Amino acid sequence: MRYDLDWDERFDALDPLPPLDPLPDAEPDQPPRRRWLRKRYIAAGVLLLFMLTIAWLAITAPLSRSLQPIAAPSITLLASDGTPIARKGAIFAQPVKMSELPKHVPQAFIAIEDRSFRTHIGISIRGIGRAAWRNLVGGGVSQGGSTLTQQLAKNAFLNDRRTFGRKAQELLIAFWLEAWLTKDEILERYLSNVYFGDNVYGLRAAARHYFSRDPSELTMGQAAMLAGLVKAPSRLAPTKNLSGARQRGRLVLQAMADAGFISEATARSQPVVRLKVQRERSMPTGTYFADWVMPKARDQAGAVYERQEIQTTLDTRLQKIAIAATGRGAIKGAQIALVAMRPDGRVVAMVGGRNYKDSPFNRATQARRQPGSTFKLFVYLAALRSGMTPDSFVEDRPVTIDGWSPTNNDGRYRGRITLRQAFALSSNVAAARLADQVGRKAVIQAARDLGITSPLADHPSLALGTSGTTLLELTSAFAAVAGNNLPVRAYGLPKEPQGFIASLWNRPKRLSGRDREMLLDLLSGVVERGTGRAARLSVESFGKTGTTQNARDAIFVGFAGDLVVGVWVGRDDNKPIPGLAGGGAPARVWRDFMSRAIPGAAIKVPAPVDPEPVVIDENSMAGTADLGPVQLGISVDEDGLSVSAEPSDDEPLPPPPESRALPPELEPVGPEDER
Repeated sequence: MRYDLDWDERFDALDPLPPLDPLPDAEPDQPPRRRWLRKRYIAAGVLLLFMLTIAWLAITAPLSRSLQPIAAPSITLLASDGTPIARKGAIFAQPVKMSELPKHVPQAFIAIEDRSFRTHIGISIRGIGRAAWRNLVGGGVSQGGSTLTQQLAKNAFLNDRRTFGRKAQELLIAFWLEAWLTKDEILERYLSNVYFGDNVYGLRAAARHYFSRDPSELTMGQAAMLAGLVKAPSRLAPTKNLSGARQRGRLVLQAMADAGFISEATARSQPVVRLKVQRERSMPTGTYFADWVMPKARDQAGAVYERQEIQTTLDTRLQKIAIAATGRGAIKGAQIALVAMRPDGRVVAMVGGRNYKDSPFNRATQARRQPGSTFKLFVYLAALRSGMTPDSFVEDRPVTIDGWSPTNNDGRYRGRITLRQAFALSSNVAAARLADQVGRKAVIQAARDLGITSPLADHPSLALGTSGTTLLELTSAFAAVAGNNLPVRAYGLPKEPQGFIASLWNRPKRLSGRDREMLLDLLSGVVERGTGRAARLSVESFGKTGTTQNARDAIFVGFAGDLVVGVWVGRDDNKPIPGLAGGGAPARVWRDFMSRAIPGAAIKVPAPVDPEPVVIDENSMAGTADLGPVQLGISVDEDGLSVSAEPSDDEPLPPPPESRALPPELEPVGPEDER
């Protein structure tokens, strides 16, 4: 077959090839409207991200924070008579105002810290580049490129961690500050917060501390020295490194000349800067009472720059007596704590240990130890509420309650005795029987009513004080009985006056006249006839001894006059102390304190007198001698020499405590026998 078609005709006669499929990643042309919508979504996302960033800054970095101290301000605690007792925190003063500063003061800081401060927008590209180059050449981080605005952002809002996230926050906050504050406002905030060494923050406090003058009175040389401290305040503080601070100040003066703020001649002509340090009055920087009251004192002071003086309830006279008494009554290897308060809970003296420097742990407020037999106060209150009286009888015989068998420490059981006798002798089995009879819930309720807030285990041994409390809490419970206002909450700062509605709402409860009178009867019996005889005073006194198992803790809590005092002795490691008992060392320390704190409370001991010579009648061979309270009679007859003693005509002195007659059923027990 022949084809007469030419090549073009032959090509056209072939079947046309199908069109090629578009490449997979190729996009078809989009209409203009769709492209416009896509750009709007991107812009909206960027705007939303920006708004979220602004909201984050508003929450985490409010501008008001740049006006607050960046460290705890100095708080001076005063005793009730105005005597300073402790100082805590950094030294601050009120923020500075640019209008009251000589122009060379801000110029010194700008020249050495941020020469382009007036022109940049929060960051300095030139400063960052210069710092990066010098750090690269130096082989380490020796310079930073932060502006004054960035430094304010870091000081007021951030921390010192060198992380990318923290640096990003710093940049964002710097832009924020530049957008909302003027340059002078930024500089005011910076100067009011920056650290100058010696625990001093802010230009006003630094000027007073180092030169005893206000910032408005700073000379050019003084301003240059302060500006130079910012680089390394701890190392360059002039009180520790005066030559280094002076050298750095000269460098700042040269920087001021280089920046055109002053001439070279002015920089060279500045005299040597001399210090006039404003010394703080020396006082304790940490005491047990100050540590206890300081958190509330800081809350009361609020976020302020100026140092605060806050009056407390501490009585300097009573505090000295407490320190002396605990020092005299300390036992080798043991710690000791004492709390003294008024019946309304006003703490007037506190000792939390033998030596604050060696151990600042406050055993009066922080240590939760078993109260021992002092807890029987609540057992007997529950018994009185149930209708019993001090003359009611209870069995002092072995008993088993829910599988638990308490024992009296001395192993003696007196049979059927009164509540008065059982309380005075601190009978363990009697207390356990009473708690079981009236119900442990009633005992717990009595403890709660008197202010005990610590957890109390509903166990038969609860009656013997096996649930831990603090000495402060326990003493407050006895204060509730002393003042008949319950519960009593211990406080170290004067109470703020309450409004009429609040006073009605917070009206204290009271013990019934019957219950309180009977409790006082029981508590006085402990001191007069029972385990607390070592605490006896010449004035009416009330108290209760307590000793925990194996003599690990010994406590005496009582009140006399207008003072309620608790004393604890024990070891921090909870090891036993042989012979330790609440009626021993704690009772003696309590008496020592009270004898000096309450006028006329000490038991008077007659002064020794020189006896008059004995005059013998030659006829009767008899005579007398006046020995003060006693008339001594001597006679000689056929039976020999005889001596007699009769009270003098003057009022006889009371017998010494150990010789007072006791009923047979209340035979004396040593303090070591009480638990």
